[in-house]
Amino acid sequence: MANTVKKTRESVLPIYGAAAAWAVYAAAFPLYRPSHFVFAALLSGGVLLLLRAVCPAEEISVPEPPEQETSTGNPELDNVIRDGRLAISEMRRLDANIADEKISADIRRLEAVSNSIFQQVKADPAKLPQIRRFMDYYLPTTLKLLNAYDRMDAAGVSGQNIDSTKQRVEEMMTTIVAAFEKQLDSLFGSDALDISTDISVLESMLVQEGLAGEKLEAETTRNGDGTDIDLNL
Repeated sequence: MANTVKKTRESVLPIYGAAAAWAVYAAAFPLYRPSHFVFAALLSGGVLLLLRAVCPAEEISVPEPPEQETSTGNPELDNVIRDGRLAISEMRRLDANIADEKISADIRRLEAVSNSIFQQVKADPAKLPQIRRFMDYYLPTTLKLLNAYDRMDAAGVSGQNIDSTKQRVEEMMTTIVAAFEKQLDSLFGSDALDISTDISVLESMLVQEGLAGEKLEAETTRNGDGTDIDLNL
C-alpha cells in the first residue's frame, strides 16, 4: 500500500462567495465613486470571513511524493537503483494484496534482502557485475510468479489449474528467499577475503613483534632514575 501524508485543503466556497458578493453589489448599486468600491470590498471581505468560519479547511490524505532520484554519474548504477526501487514498490503492493500470511512474510523478506543488495551495490559499484543475472532474470521472474499468484488469488475461485499453480508458487518461495539471501551473501565475498587477509597479517606481525602467541611477563628493573617496566617473552 502506498504511503500517504496529511495535507490541509482550504474550501473554495469562501472565494466564490466573495466574488459573488462583488457581482451582486455591482449589479444592484453603482460603482463609479471610490467609496462605492471601498464598500464593495468591505462587503466582499465580510462574506469571505463568514464563509471561512462556516466552511473550515479539511484534512486530506494524499500519496507521498516519490523520492527524488539523483544521478550517481554511473548510468548502469542509476538504472539498477531505479529498477530496484520499482521492484521494491511492486513487492509492497503484492504484500498488501495477498492475504496469505506465509506468502506475505516471504515477500517482506525478499523486500528487505533486495534493499540490502541495492544498498551494497550503490556503496560499491564494482559489485554491479555480480548482480546482473539477479537483475535480468531472478528478480523479474520472481515478480512475475508473485503477480500470477496475486491474480489467481484475487479470482476468488478454486480449480485444478489455480490451486496447483498457487501451491507451486508457495513451495517455490522458500527456495527463492534462500537464493536472494545467498546473492546478498556473495556480495560480501571480497570484503570477507580482505578482512581474513588483514587478520592473518595482523596475527603474524603481532607474533613477530612478540606481542602475541605467548604470555607476556613484566620484569621490574631498577636504575638510578626510578623503576622501568620491560615486557619479556
